[in-house]
Amino acid sequence: MITTIRAFATHPSTTRDTFAHMDEKAILRKMDLRLIPMLALLYLLSFLDRGNIGNAKIEGLAEDLNMTGPQYNWTLTVFFFTYSAFEVPSNLLLKRLRPSIWLPSIMVAWGIVMTLMGIVQDFKGLLIARLFLGVTEAGLFPGVAYYITMWYCRQEGQWRQALFFSAASVAGAFSGLLAFGIAHMDGVGGYEGWRWIFILEGLLTVLIAVIAYWILFDFPETATFLSPFERAFVVYRLKYQGQVAGADGVAPTAQTDEFRWKFVRDAFLDWQIWVNIWVYWGIVCPLYGIALFLPTIIRGLGYTSSTAQLLTVPIYISAAILAIATAFWSDRKGKRSPFIVGFLCVQLVGFIMCISTGTPGVVYAGVFIAVLGIYPAFPGNITWLSNNLAGSSKRAVGMAIQISVGNLAGAMASNFYRAEDSPRYILGHALEIGFIVAGLIAAATLILNYTRINQNRERQMAEGMHNGYTPEELSEKGDRAVTFRYVL
Repeated sequence: MITTIRAFATHPSTTRDTFAHMDEKAILRKMDLRLIPMLALLYLLSFLDRGNIGNAKIEGLAEDLNMTGPQYNWTLTVFFFTYSAFEVPSNLLLKRLRPSIWLPSIMVAWGIVMTLMGIVQDFKGLLIARLFLGVTEAGLFPGVAYYITMWYCRQEGQWRQALFFSAASVAGAFSGLLAFGIAHMDGVGGYEGWRWIFILEGLLTVLIAVIAYWILFDFPETATFLSPFERAFVVYRLKYQGQVAGADGVAPTAQTDEFRWKFVRDAFLDWQIWVNIWVYWGIVCPLYGIALFLPTIIRGLGYTSSTAQLLTVPIYISAAILAIATAFWSDRKGKRSPFIVGFLCVQLVGFIMCISTGTPGVVYAGVFIAVLGIYPAFPGNITWLSNNLAGSSKRAVGMAIQISVGNLAGAMASNFYRAEDSPRYILGHALEIGFIVAGLIAAATLILNYTRINQNRERQMAEGMHNGYTPEELSEKGDRAVTFRYVL
Protein backbone atom coordinates (compact mmCIF):
# COMPACT_ATOMS: atom_id res chain seq x y z
CA MET A 1 0.00 0.00 0.00
CA ILE A 2 2.80 2.45 0.93
CA THR A 3 4.68 1.79 -2.31
CA THR A 4 1.46 2.11 -4.31
CA ILE A 5 0.58 5.47 -2.76
CA ARG A 6 4.05 6.92 -3.38
CA ALA A 7 4.19 5.53 -6.92
CA PHE A 8 0.80 7.08 -7.73
CA ALA A 9 1.70 10.44 -6.16
CA THR A 10 4.98 10.72 -8.10
CA HIS A 11 3.87 9.22 -11.41
CA PRO A 12 4.42 11.60 -14.38
CA SER A 13 0.72 11.43 -15.25
CA THR A 14 -0.28 12.64 -11.76
CA THR A 15 -0.73 16.41 -11.66
CA ARG A 16 -2.27 18.98 -9.36
CA ASP A 17 -5.49 18.61 -11.36
CA THR A 18 -5.66 14.96 -10.26
CA PHE A 19 -6.42 16.22 -6.76
CA ALA A 20 -8.58 19.21 -7.75
CA HIS A 21 -11.57 17.81 -5.84
CA MET A 22 -9.64 17.54 -2.57
CA ASP A 23 -10.36 19.95 0.30
CA GLU A 24 -6.79 20.95 1.13
CA LYS A 25 -7.70 23.02 4.19
CA ALA A 26 -9.77 20.20 5.67
CA ILE A 27 -6.85 17.78 5.24
CA LEU A 28 -4.47 20.24 6.91
CA ARG A 29 -6.87 20.70 9.84
CA LYS A 30 -7.09 16.93 10.21
CA MET A 31 -3.30 16.69 10.27
CA ASP A 32 -2.99 19.55 12.74
CA LEU A 33 -5.39 17.95 15.20
CA ARG A 34 -3.72 14.55 15.03
CA LEU A 35 -0.07 15.66 15.07
CA ILE A 36 0.60 19.03 16.69
CA PRO A 37 -0.96 18.65 20.19
CA MET A 38 1.05 15.52 20.98
CA LEU A 39 4.27 16.96 19.55
CA ALA A 40 3.81 20.11 21.59
CA LEU A 41 3.25 18.08 24.73
CA LEU A 42 6.44 16.08 24.11
CA TYR A 43 8.48 19.25 23.71
CA LEU A 44 6.83 20.88 26.71
CA LEU A 45 8.04 18.00 28.86
CA SER A 46 11.48 18.06 27.24
CA PHE A 47 12.01 21.74 27.91
CA LEU A 48 10.48 21.40 31.37
CA ASP A 49 12.90 18.62 32.29
CA ARG A 50 16.03 20.33 31.03
CA GLY A 51 15.17 23.74 32.52
CA ASN A 52 13.68 22.81 35.91
CA ILE A 53 17.16 22.81 37.44
CA GLY A 54 16.85 26.60 37.52
CA ASN A 55 13.70 26.28 39.65
CA ALA A 56 15.33 23.62 41.84
CA LYS A 57 18.32 25.90 42.45
CA ILE A 58 16.34 28.63 44.15
CA GLU A 59 14.61 25.97 46.26
CA GLY A 60 17.92 24.89 47.82
CA LEU A 61 19.56 22.41 45.41
CA ALA A 62 22.99 24.06 45.46
CA GLU A 63 23.05 24.44 49.24
CA ASP A 64 21.91 20.88 49.96
CA LEU A 65 24.50 19.39 47.61
CA ASN A 66 27.23 21.78 48.88
CA MET A 67 27.85 23.10 45.37
CA THR A 68 29.79 26.23 44.48
CA GLY A 69 28.65 28.68 41.78
CA PRO A 70 31.10 27.31 39.16
CA GLN A 71 30.04 23.74 39.95
CA TYR A 72 26.39 24.62 39.37
CA ASN A 73 27.30 26.21 36.04
CA TRP A 74 29.15 23.02 35.05
CA THR A 75 26.01 20.94 35.64
CA LEU A 76 24.27 23.23 33.14
CA THR A 77 27.13 23.17 30.64
CA VAL A 78 27.75 19.40 30.37
CA PHE A 79 24.15 18.80 29.32
CA PHE A 80 24.81 20.57 26.02
CA PHE A 81 27.97 18.61 25.22
CA THR A 82 26.14 15.29 24.95
CA TYR A 83 22.93 16.95 23.73
CA SER A 84 24.76 18.43 20.73
CA ALA A 85 26.86 15.33 20.00
CA PHE A 86 23.89 12.97 19.61
CA GLU A 87 21.50 15.11 17.53
CA VAL A 88 22.79 14.28 14.05
CA PRO A 89 22.98 10.50 14.73
CA SER A 90 19.48 10.64 16.16
CA ASN A 91 18.03 12.27 13.05
CA LEU A 92 19.72 9.67 10.85
CA LEU A 93 18.10 6.96 12.98
CA LEU A 94 14.73 8.72 12.78
CA LYS A 95 15.04 8.71 9.00
CA ARG A 96 15.51 4.94 9.07
CA LEU A 97 13.27 3.99 12.01
CA ARG A 98 9.63 4.69 12.83
CA PRO A 99 9.05 8.03 14.63
CA SER A 100 6.23 6.44 16.64
CA ILE A 101 8.80 4.10 18.20
CA TRP A 102 11.95 6.23 18.31
CA LEU A 103 10.54 9.44 19.83
CA PRO A 104 8.61 7.82 22.73
CA SER A 105 11.57 5.51 23.44
CA ILE A 106 14.04 8.34 23.97
CA MET A 107 11.36 10.08 26.02
CA VAL A 108 11.08 7.11 28.39
CA ALA A 109 14.86 7.18 28.74
CA TRP A 110 15.11 10.84 29.70
CA GLY A 111 12.11 10.53 32.03
CA ILE A 112 13.95 7.80 33.94
CA VAL A 113 17.10 9.95 34.11
CA MET A 114 15.08 12.93 35.35
CA THR A 115 13.40 10.84 38.06
CA LEU A 116 16.75 9.49 39.27
CA MET A 117 18.13 13.03 39.35
CA GLY A 118 15.88 13.55 42.37
CA ILE A 119 17.97 11.16 44.48
CA VAL A 120 21.49 12.40 43.69
CA GLN A 121 23.61 13.11 46.76
CA ASP A 122 26.43 15.33 45.53
CA PHE A 123 27.83 17.42 42.70
CA LYS A 124 29.31 14.41 40.86
CA GLY A 125 25.98 12.58 40.86
CA LEU A 126 24.16 15.60 39.47
CA LEU A 127 26.86 16.14 36.82
CA ILE A 128 26.59 12.53 35.60
CA ALA A 129 22.78 12.73 35.54
CA ARG A 130 22.89 15.90 33.43
CA LEU A 131 25.30 14.22 30.98
CA PHE A 132 22.85 11.34 30.48
CA LEU A 133 19.93 13.75 30.24
CA GLY A 134 21.69 15.38 27.28
CA VAL A 135 22.17 12.00 25.58
CA THR A 136 18.54 10.97 25.99
CA GLU A 137 16.93 14.32 25.12
CA ALA A 138 19.14 14.96 22.08
CA GLY A 139 16.84 13.37 19.52
CA LEU A 140 13.54 15.03 20.34
CA PHE A 141 13.76 18.62 19.09
CA PRO A 142 15.68 18.03 15.82
CA GLY A 143 13.60 14.91 15.26
CA VAL A 144 10.27 16.67 15.62
CA ALA A 145 11.43 19.76 13.69
CA TYR A 146 12.36 17.47 10.79
CA TYR A 147 9.25 15.32 11.26
CA ILE A 148 7.02 18.38 10.72
CA THR A 149 8.71 19.03 7.36
CA MET A 150 7.70 15.51 6.30
CA TRP A 151 4.03 16.46 6.64
CA TYR A 152 3.77 20.17 5.77
CA CYS A 153 4.94 22.28 2.83
CA ARG A 154 7.39 25.15 3.11
CA GLN A 155 4.78 27.89 3.30
CA GLU A 156 2.91 26.09 6.10
CA GLY A 157 5.83 25.16 8.31
CA GLN A 158 6.45 28.07 10.64
CA TRP A 159 2.98 28.15 12.18
CA ARG A 160 3.22 24.44 13.00
CA GLN A 161 6.80 24.84 14.25
CA ALA A 162 5.61 27.73 16.44
CA LEU A 163 2.71 25.72 17.85
CA PHE A 164 5.21 23.00 18.66
CA PHE A 165 7.90 25.34 19.98
CA SER A 166 5.46 27.48 21.96
CA ALA A 167 5.40 24.50 24.29
CA ALA A 168 8.83 25.71 25.43
CA SER A 169 7.45 29.04 26.56
CA VAL A 170 4.46 27.33 28.14
CA ALA A 171 6.97 25.02 29.85
CA GLY A 172 8.69 28.08 31.25
CA ALA A 173 5.43 29.28 32.75
CA PHE A 174 4.33 25.79 33.76
CA SER A 175 7.71 25.14 35.35
CA GLY A 176 7.35 28.14 37.63
CA LEU A 177 3.84 27.14 38.66
CA LEU A 178 4.79 23.50 39.20
CA ALA A 179 7.89 24.40 41.15
CA PHE A 180 5.85 26.78 43.31
CA GLY A 181 3.43 23.97 44.17
CA ILE A 182 5.86 21.06 44.40
CA ALA A 183 8.25 22.99 46.64
CA HIS A 184 5.59 22.79 49.35
CA MET A 185 6.25 19.02 49.46
CA ASP A 186 9.49 19.78 51.28
CA GLY A 187 10.01 17.03 53.86
CA VAL A 188 7.56 14.53 52.34
CA GLY A 189 9.20 11.10 52.38
CA GLY A 190 12.29 12.65 53.86
CA TYR A 191 13.07 14.46 50.58
CA GLU A 192 13.65 18.17 50.06
CA GLY A 193 11.20 20.07 47.87
CA TRP A 194 13.65 20.46 44.98
CA ARG A 195 14.05 16.67 44.79
CA TRP A 196 10.30 16.27 44.32
CA ILE A 197 10.48 18.70 41.37
CA PHE A 198 12.77 16.26 39.54
CA ILE A 199 11.00 13.08 40.67
CA LEU A 200 7.41 14.08 39.86
CA GLU A 201 8.23 15.76 36.56
CA GLY A 202 10.33 12.73 35.53
CA LEU A 203 7.51 10.30 36.31
CA LEU A 204 5.08 12.48 34.36
CA THR A 205 7.40 12.29 31.33
CA VAL A 206 7.52 8.47 31.46
CA LEU A 207 3.72 8.29 31.70
CA ILE A 208 3.18 10.55 28.66
CA ALA A 209 5.86 8.65 26.71
CA VAL A 210 4.01 5.36 27.18
CA ILE A 211 0.81 6.99 25.88
CA ALA A 212 2.74 8.44 22.91
CA TYR A 213 3.53 4.95 21.60
CA TRP A 214 -0.17 4.62 20.74
CA ILE A 215 -0.88 8.19 19.59
CA LEU A 216 2.07 9.21 17.38
CA PHE A 217 1.93 8.52 13.64
CA ASP A 218 4.86 7.87 11.32
CA PHE A 219 4.69 9.45 7.86
CA PRO A 220 1.84 10.46 5.48
CA GLU A 221 2.03 7.21 3.52
CA THR A 222 0.98 5.23 6.59
CA ALA A 223 -1.38 7.74 8.26
CA THR A 224 -4.51 5.74 9.09
CA PHE A 225 -6.51 8.90 9.83
CA LEU A 226 -6.21 9.86 6.14
CA SER A 227 -7.86 8.06 3.25
CA PRO A 228 -5.54 6.48 0.64
CA PHE A 229 -6.27 9.31 -1.81
CA GLU A 230 -5.62 11.93 0.87
CA ARG A 231 -2.30 10.27 1.65
CA ALA A 232 -1.33 10.38 -2.03
CA PHE A 233 -2.26 14.09 -2.15
CA VAL A 234 -0.07 14.90 0.88
CA VAL A 235 2.85 12.98 -0.66
CA TYR A 236 2.38 14.76 -4.00
CA ARG A 237 2.32 18.29 -2.58
CA LEU A 238 5.41 17.59 -0.45
CA LYS A 239 7.28 16.02 -3.34
CA TYR A 240 7.03 19.05 -5.61
CA GLN A 241 7.35 21.92 -3.13
CA GLY A 242 10.02 24.54 -3.59
CA GLN A 243 10.29 24.08 -7.37
CA VAL A 244 9.18 26.48 -10.06
CA ALA A 245 7.94 25.73 -13.55
CA GLY A 246 10.25 26.41 -16.44
CA ALA A 247 9.81 29.12 -19.01
CA ASP A 248 8.20 26.56 -21.31
CA GLY A 249 5.65 25.58 -18.67
CA VAL A 250 7.24 22.26 -17.75
CA ALA A 251 6.12 20.67 -14.53
CA PRO A 252 8.24 21.19 -11.42
CA THR A 253 10.84 18.57 -10.61
CA ALA A 254 10.31 16.14 -7.76
CA GLN A 255 12.72 16.29 -4.81
CA THR A 256 14.36 12.97 -4.05
CA ASP A 257 13.57 11.13 -0.81
CA GLU A 258 16.20 8.46 -1.36
CA PHE A 259 18.84 8.17 1.38
CA ARG A 260 22.45 8.34 0.28
CA TRP A 261 25.58 9.32 2.18
CA LYS A 262 26.19 11.89 -0.56
CA PHE A 263 23.30 13.94 0.84
CA VAL A 264 24.82 13.77 4.32
CA ARG A 265 28.11 15.09 2.92
CA ASP A 266 26.27 17.81 0.98
CA ALA A 267 24.64 18.99 4.20
CA PHE A 268 27.97 19.26 6.05
CA LEU A 269 29.45 21.26 3.14
CA ASP A 270 26.49 23.62 2.61
CA TRP A 271 27.49 27.22 3.38
CA GLN A 272 23.98 28.33 4.32
CA ILE A 273 23.76 25.91 7.26
CA TRP A 274 26.93 27.27 8.88
CA VAL A 275 25.95 30.90 8.38
CA ASN A 276 22.47 30.16 9.72
CA ILE A 277 24.03 28.70 12.88
CA TRP A 278 25.19 32.22 13.79
CA VAL A 279 21.60 33.43 13.48
CA TYR A 280 20.61 30.48 15.66
CA TRP A 281 23.20 31.45 18.26
CA GLY A 282 21.85 34.99 18.28
CA ILE A 283 18.52 33.55 19.39
CA VAL A 284 19.50 30.51 21.45
CA CYS A 285 22.18 32.12 23.63
CA PRO A 286 19.54 34.53 24.99
CA LEU A 287 16.97 31.69 25.09
CA TYR A 288 19.06 29.48 27.36
CA GLY A 289 20.42 32.39 29.34
CA ILE A 290 16.85 33.34 30.19
CA ALA A 291 15.54 29.77 30.62
CA LEU A 292 18.28 28.69 33.03
CA PHE A 293 18.69 31.88 35.02
CA LEU A 294 15.40 33.80 34.87
CA PRO A 295 14.21 32.73 38.35
CA THR A 296 17.65 33.56 39.78
CA ILE A 297 17.76 36.95 38.03
CA ILE A 298 14.30 37.87 39.30
CA ARG A 299 15.08 36.71 42.82
CA GLY A 300 18.24 38.82 42.68
CA LEU A 301 16.04 41.88 42.16
CA GLY A 302 14.85 41.46 45.74
CA TYR A 303 11.86 39.12 45.37
CA THR A 304 11.28 35.94 47.39
CA SER A 305 11.74 32.53 45.74
CA SER A 306 7.96 32.00 45.51
CA THR A 307 7.39 35.41 43.93
CA ALA A 308 10.29 34.87 41.52
CA GLN A 309 8.74 31.57 40.37
CA LEU A 310 5.37 33.23 39.74
CA LEU A 311 6.80 36.33 38.01
CA THR A 312 8.19 34.10 35.23
CA VAL A 313 4.66 33.01 34.23
CA PRO A 314 3.31 36.14 32.43
CA ILE A 315 6.58 36.48 30.51
CA TYR A 316 6.36 33.02 28.97
CA ILE A 317 2.61 33.07 28.31
CA SER A 318 2.91 36.38 26.43
CA ALA A 319 5.83 35.02 24.41
CA ALA A 320 3.87 31.91 23.39
CA ILE A 321 0.93 33.96 22.13
CA LEU A 322 3.19 36.32 20.15
CA ALA A 323 5.16 33.41 18.64
CA ILE A 324 2.02 31.75 17.30
CA ALA A 325 0.58 35.00 15.93
CA THR A 326 3.87 35.89 14.23
CA ALA A 327 4.20 32.43 12.68
CA PHE A 328 0.69 32.63 11.24
CA TRP A 329 1.50 35.98 9.63
CA SER A 330 4.91 34.77 8.38
CA ASP A 331 3.36 31.72 6.68
CA ARG A 332 0.68 33.90 5.15
CA LYS A 333 3.27 36.31 3.73
CA GLY A 334 5.67 33.54 2.73
CA LYS A 335 8.55 35.48 4.32
CA ARG A 336 10.92 34.49 7.14
CA SER A 337 13.84 36.94 7.32
CA PRO A 338 11.94 40.20 8.02
CA PHE A 339 10.37 38.67 11.12
CA ILE A 340 13.63 37.08 12.30
CA VAL A 341 15.60 40.32 11.91
CA GLY A 342 12.82 42.33 13.54
CA PHE A 343 12.67 40.12 16.62
CA LEU A 344 16.46 40.00 16.93
CA CYS A 345 16.23 43.79 17.24
CA VAL A 346 13.53 43.39 19.91
CA GLN A 347 15.89 41.12 21.87
CA LEU A 348 18.60 43.73 21.55
CA VAL A 349 16.37 46.41 23.06
CA GLY A 350 15.48 44.13 25.99
CA PHE A 351 19.08 43.30 26.91
CA ILE A 352 20.18 46.91 26.52
CA MET A 353 17.52 47.81 29.09
CA CYS A 354 18.82 45.07 31.42
CA ILE A 355 22.44 46.18 31.18
CA SER A 356 21.77 49.89 31.50
CA THR A 357 20.32 49.94 35.03
CA GLY A 358 19.82 47.95 38.21
CA THR A 359 16.30 49.27 38.81
CA PRO A 360 14.17 46.13 39.38
CA GLY A 361 11.18 47.32 37.34
CA VAL A 362 13.33 48.26 34.33
CA VAL A 363 15.31 44.98 34.45
CA TYR A 364 12.10 42.95 34.67
CA ALA A 365 10.66 44.89 31.72
CA GLY A 366 13.89 44.36 29.77
CA VAL A 367 13.80 40.60 30.37
CA PHE A 368 10.11 40.61 29.39
CA ILE A 369 10.87 42.39 26.10
CA ALA A 370 13.85 40.12 25.38
CA VAL A 371 11.73 36.99 25.78
CA LEU A 372 9.09 38.51 23.47
CA GLY A 373 11.83 38.73 20.85
CA ILE A 374 13.30 35.27 21.45
CA TYR A 375 10.28 33.00 21.15
CA PRO A 376 8.84 34.29 17.83
CA ALA A 377 12.33 34.35 16.24
CA PHE A 378 13.26 30.77 17.11
CA PRO A 379 10.65 28.82 15.08
CA GLY A 380 11.12 31.33 12.27
CA ASN A 381 14.82 30.52 12.06
CA ILE A 382 14.30 26.76 12.20
CA THR A 383 11.68 27.02 9.45
CA TRP A 384 13.83 29.36 7.34
CA LEU A 385 16.63 26.81 7.03
CA SER A 386 14.28 23.84 6.54
CA ASN A 387 12.56 25.79 3.72
CA ASN A 388 15.89 26.17 1.96
CA LEU A 389 17.10 22.55 2.15
CA ALA A 390 15.67 20.30 -0.57
CA GLY A 391 15.58 16.53 -0.36
CA SER A 392 14.45 14.85 2.85
CA SER A 393 17.82 13.25 3.68
CA LYS A 394 19.76 16.49 3.33
CA ARG A 395 17.06 18.33 5.26
CA ALA A 396 17.17 15.80 8.09
CA VAL A 397 20.94 16.11 8.44
CA GLY A 398 21.05 19.86 7.83
CA MET A 399 18.47 20.61 10.49
CA ALA A 400 20.27 18.31 12.93
CA ILE A 401 23.56 20.12 12.25
CA GLN A 402 21.89 23.49 12.78
CA ILE A 403 20.33 22.43 16.05
CA SER A 404 23.26 20.39 17.39
CA VAL A 405 25.99 22.95 16.72
CA GLY A 406 23.54 25.74 17.49
CA ASN A 407 22.76 24.24 20.88
CA LEU A 408 26.39 24.62 21.90
CA ALA A 409 25.09 28.11 22.62
CA GLY A 410 23.47 26.53 25.65
CA ALA A 411 26.89 25.43 26.90
CA MET A 412 28.15 28.97 26.45
CA ALA A 413 25.08 30.66 27.94
CA SER A 414 25.27 28.37 30.98
CA ASN A 415 28.37 30.29 32.00
CA PHE A 416 27.26 33.81 31.13
CA TYR A 417 25.47 34.51 34.42
CA ARG A 418 27.97 33.96 37.21
CA ALA A 419 27.11 34.11 40.90
CA GLU A 420 29.74 36.79 41.53
CA ASP A 421 28.05 39.09 38.98
CA SER A 422 24.74 39.17 40.89
CA PRO A 423 22.49 41.15 40.86
CA ARG A 424 23.40 43.26 37.79
CA TYR A 425 24.86 40.41 35.65
CA ILE A 426 26.48 42.97 33.36
CA LEU A 427 28.85 40.41 31.78
CA GLY A 428 25.99 38.02 31.00
CA HIS A 429 23.82 40.70 29.41
CA ALA A 430 26.80 42.06 27.41
CA LEU A 431 27.60 38.61 25.99
CA GLU A 432 23.96 38.13 24.98
CA ILE A 433 24.06 41.49 23.16
CA GLY A 434 27.22 40.40 21.32
CA PHE A 435 25.61 37.19 20.06
CA ILE A 436 22.46 39.04 18.96
CA VAL A 437 24.56 41.47 16.89
CA ALA A 438 26.42 38.51 15.34
CA GLY A 439 23.05 36.96 14.51
CA LEU A 440 21.93 40.13 12.75
CA ILE A 441 25.11 40.18 10.65
CA ALA A 442 24.63 36.50 9.71
CA ALA A 443 20.98 37.11 8.78
CA ALA A 444 22.01 39.97 6.50
CA THR A 445 24.61 37.69 4.86
CA LEU A 446 21.96 35.04 4.15
CA ILE A 447 19.48 37.57 2.76
CA LEU A 448 22.02 39.10 0.38
CA ASN A 449 23.25 35.73 -0.91
CA TYR A 450 19.79 34.18 -1.26
CA THR A 451 18.67 37.23 -3.24
CA ARG A 452 21.71 37.07 -5.52
CA ILE A 453 21.32 33.33 -6.16
CA ASN A 454 17.58 33.59 -6.85
CA GLN A 455 18.19 36.40 -9.36
CA ASN A 456 20.87 34.36 -11.12
CA ARG A 457 18.56 31.35 -11.35
CA GLU A 458 15.75 33.49 -12.76
CA ARG A 459 18.14 34.66 -15.48
CA GLN A 460 19.30 31.09 -16.16
CA MET A 461 15.71 29.87 -16.41
CA ALA A 462 14.87 32.65 -18.85
CA GLU A 463 17.82 31.49 -20.97
CA GLY A 464 16.49 27.91 -20.90
CA MET A 465 19.42 26.43 -18.98
CA HIS A 466 17.09 24.08 -17.11
CA ASN A 467 16.40 22.28 -20.36
CA GLY A 468 19.95 20.96 -20.27
CA TYR A 469 19.14 18.75 -17.28
CA THR A 470 17.00 15.67 -16.98
CA PRO A 471 14.36 15.55 -14.20
CA GLU A 472 16.56 13.03 -12.39
CA GLU A 473 19.55 15.38 -12.50
CA LEU A 474 17.50 18.28 -11.14
CA SER A 475 16.12 16.03 -8.40
CA GLU A 476 19.67 15.02 -7.50
CA LYS A 477 20.74 18.66 -7.17
CA GLY A 478 17.96 19.46 -4.70
CA ASP A 479 18.21 23.06 -3.48
CA ARG A 480 21.15 23.66 -5.84
CA ALA A 481 18.97 23.03 -8.89
CA VAL A 482 18.29 25.96 -11.18
CA THR A 483 14.55 25.38 -10.61
CA PHE A 484 14.82 25.83 -6.82
CA ARG A 485 14.14 29.20 -5.16
CA TYR A 486 15.40 30.15 -1.72
CA VAL A 487 12.83 31.56 0.67
CA LEU A 488 13.58 35.02 2.01
